[in-house]
Amino acid sequence: MLKQKIQSEILEAVKEKNENISGVLRLLLSVIFSKEKEKRYKIAKDNPDFGEKELIEKSELIDEEIINVIFSEVKKRKDAILEFEKGKRNDLIEKEKAEIKILEKYLPEQISEEEIKKIVEEAVRKTGASQIKDMGRIMAEVMPKLKGKADGSIISKIVKEALA
Repeated sequence: MLKQKIQSEILEAVKEKNENISGVLRLLLSVIFSKEKEKRYKIAKDNPDFGEKELIEKSELIDEEIINVIFSEVKKRKDAILEFEKGKRNDLIEKEKAEIKILEKYLPEQISEEEIKKIVEEAVRKTGASQIKDMGRIMAEVMPKLKGKADGSIISKIVKEALA
């Protein structure tokens, strides 16, 4: 599982005294544990008869959920880069870019914009969408195929271009 891989790579980074990698991965693991705690709370609320062991098992994030957490962490850093660019803080921009590289190592291989365009064009033909108001239908069609394989903002941009 992805979580175990992250945990073992934290240990490797600590042994190698690589503070950048260990820091980023520790933060990621902290967010994962937080999400599991939220999930455990919801499950416990809906199933008061579950025991602690059962709650812990059922609340553990699966790889797909962890990938969503990683995407979220990458997005936060990309947003931070935009803000740092406004402030001309090149040192912090480089730090954020380095953290993104570390996190992207745990994401599935991303597909190219050309491949996304093909999938979007196919969805436009299939749904008969022609206006920007049809964007929701197109997104509903393409997101299951592209989930975890492409950044949502890129998908959205390509869908808008296809409908313009």
